[in-house]
Amino acid sequence: MVRYSFDDSKVAEKTVKSRGSYLRVHFKNTRETAAAVSGMKLSKALTYLGDVSDHKRCIPFRRFNGGVGRTQQAKEFKTSQGRWPVKSIKFLTNLLKNAEANAEAKGLETEDLVIRNIVVNQAPKTRRRTYRAHGRINPYQGHPCHVEILLSEPPAEVPKAALDSSLAPRLNKRQLAQKRIANARVLPAAPSA
Repeated sequence: MVRYSFDDSKVAEKTVKSRGSYLRVHFKNTRETAAAVSGMKLSKALTYLGDVSDHKRCIPFRRFNGGVGRTQQAKEFKTSQGRWPVKSIKFLTNLLKNAEANAEAKGLETEDLVIRNIVVNQAPKTRRRTYRAHGRINPYQGHPCHVEILLSEPPAEVPKAALDSSLAPRLNKRQLAQKRIANARVLPAAPSA
């Protein structure tokens, strides 16, 4: 059994997982794409990724953004740099659909599923060589990644309890001390004999 970064042992019946290892897709692009869809509803995330692959919207690049060009579409995310990493989108879409299939097999409502946790880790680099001028050789490495996704049904909303006037609010030590000092100032000093 593989170990996931997120522990869902307390809510296992409400969650589904999906993972891919040693995926031959750029780690940095995949990390930014995953960060963009984290926390979204599953249906909304799949629609968004489809729009990005059609160049209607972009993936904002926030951490790995050195040399990333600027685009007008990134204003939606309060930033200026963005790209359209098609290969990362393809891999993440496949993993999300796999997680959705796992949810259907488990009997969960797929319309309500939310991307609770999504993790992208670096895998070992694939090493090749490229030949340069004057007889030199340089490394020619790939940067694959491991991706794991956890979807969950949102918890049922509990209505807020009505305030009962008979119950006094709980005070902490500092608040109790302030109240005690205030009461001592209000009381007149006892006459000395």
